[in-house]
Amino acid sequence: MILFVFEGRKREPDIFRTLEYLFFPKGQSIICSFGNNIYELYRRMNELEGDGDIVSLLREINKDKPDNPFTGNMKSSDFSEIFLFFDYDFQNRNITLEQMNEQVSQMLALFNDETDQGKLYINYPMIEAIRYTKTLPDDHFLEYCVSRTDCNDMGFKDMARQFSAYASLDFIVLDFRKAPATKTLEKLRENWRLLERQNVIKANFLCNDASELPAKKDSISQQLIFDAQLSKFILPKEEVAILSAFPLFKFDYFKV
Repeated sequence: MILFVFEGRKREPDIFRTLEYLFFPKGQSIICSFGNNIYELYRRMNELEGDGDIVSLLREINKDKPDNPFTGNMKSSDFSEIFLFFDYDFQNRNITLEQMNEQVSQMLALFNDETDQGKLYINYPMIEAIRYTKTLPDDHFLEYCVSRTDCNDMGFKDMARQFSAYASLDFIVLDFRKAPATKTLEKLRENWRLLERQNVIKANFLCNDASELPAKKDSISQQLIFDAQLSKFILPKEEVAILSAFPLFKFDYFKV
């Protein structure tokens, strides 16, 4: 079984279920929401002091919930792979930017192997990055970045909604209340491929200054992306290059 851990309880699971339906084998995944941001995850993991893992933490959080996905004393080793999806949350003002970067760095170091503790993917600045495209394909996607001030004052959710030519997430998310038509599925698959391509090329441009698909997948690892965000945007400008975790995960996951 594969465990997928999401920051949010609605949007991320909805996006993933469509991605799973379109591209992944059915019935192999368990979905769990942490229900808080990466900085709270950092705090809760530190409280364990090495006596536990992400699964034991989530098991405790969900033990009294009717939709608890865990049984017995499950631990990380019970899953063949674990993937986590969280936001950078640039707008967070509860801690300093220096603390944010230190904690994200430690989380990336801890969650760097999907077959061990898990592998972490980060949205910059947040999940709505997946919608921040004028159209598909978007020839200017490499250029898009956002400042910490704008994330705080304007709200990146509203920015993405106003910027995108798509009125909703229907261009990448299925409505499971009705059976999808074949043409709808074909269009969704094509949109996901375009999203993947432009996010992957942007990650390669960010990490390696090359506006093309990378020759090797590990040349745009989550750690390298974060390091490049720090050196090129976050520290000198208090900005981030807009990147979505789900398309990068899809690129990483499939071997070809």
